[in-house]
Amino acid sequence: MQSIKNLWLSLQPVSSVCPKNRACPACSGRALRSKSSTAVGAKAANRVCGLYTAIPHATLRSNLLSERFCTISLQCFSFAAVNQKKIFMSLVVVGSMAFDAIETPFGKSDKIIGGAGTYIAWCASNFTPVKQISVVGGDFPQAELDALTARNVTLEGVQIKKDEKTFFWSGKYHLDMNTRDTLVTELNVLGDFQPVVPESYQDCEFLMLGNLAPSVQLSVIEQLKTKPKLVVLDTMNFWMDIALDDLKKVLAKTDVLMVNDSEARQLSGDYSLVRAAKKIMQMGPKYLIIKKGEHGALLFHENSVFYAPALPLEEVFDPTGAGDTFAGGFIGHIAKTKDISFENMKTAIIVGSALASYCVEKFGTERLREIKKADIETRLNEFVQLASFDIALV
Repeated sequence: MQSIKNLWLSLQPVSSVCPKNRACPACSGRALRSKSSTAVGAKAANRVCGLYTAIPHATLRSNLLSERFCTISLQCFSFAAVNQKKIFMSLVVVGSMAFDAIETPFGKSDKIIGGAGTYIAWCASNFTPVKQISVVGGDFPQAELDALTARNVTLEGVQIKKDEKTFFWSGKYHLDMNTRDTLVTELNVLGDFQPVVPESYQDCEFLMLGNLAPSVQLSVIEQLKTKPKLVVLDTMNFWMDIALDDLKKVLAKTDVLMVNDSEARQLSGDYSLVRAAKKIMQMGPKYLIIKKGEHGALLFHENSVFYAPALPLEEVFDPTGAGDTFAGGFIGHIAKTKDISFENMKTAIIVGSALASYCVEKFGTERLREIKKADIETRLNEFVQLASFDIALV
């Protein structure tokens, strides 16, 4: 709970406190000690980073300013990170960019933009620049590529096969919105996709492997000259059925695995999710996230377990990209904070859950294109209220 509250505070336009007088994360300069005056504190906070002294600070909490503490502006860090590429650790996303046609009990879409890589990029780019690896056909709209570029998504690693068609999937959801029938699958360019990691991607610190053939995921890992700080893998039961040996090779090089509860049971051969988690972590991943749809998610690490609730929603139109959106929010927060601790992953799960709760409100990526930072803050606050309570021990 404390990590969620810390996240909520960190998103506000205020200064954070560094009790150890650490260097400003934006410029590596030493933070100046502030005085108990808000005006003086604001000046000091601005002077911490010489790159962005003109950034306004809407509010400073005077109770955080004292002779003992130094202030480091989160706004200063945020803006500096966007404008100074060397500050952000590189996030590389690998995943499909596709067309979907979806039918649910509450509506039907024509052919719309989808794909794991698309959803992940739209979400992660709320927090950090993204370097995308994927493949599309000549029928994929240039406007969609331009929209991603405008969000600081680098597309150098996206192959465009002009004479071929983009991957297409069509499905129909049942009334419970948890089960679906696949109506059409056309692999097209994805059928023989051979990813190529550009030289400019070799600074990869965080690697997000969206749901693709394990051989494709493994190829990207092996092309990187330096092991990333964190490798996150999403997969599904289909690959467990037809490419289990390849999947196990990828798992051996993975730090965080994301699967749903039925996939965790299939991969481990154990119905108990606790025992299943232990068996899966023995395959390689240090962390395991088990997604449970409308019932939230579980995070496992060694002997520790964290449960994150899902936000109850009045209307759910399309759950297709919810899992990928969750992954995008998760890795986006991790890459922004550069913290791969279990405690920070708890926060990242809440961020992912918040974004996923927006995704399902409309078809495809439509809702993700609409939300702003203020919307994310609002939804995170709802999660804080959802899971916050006081209890008197007897």
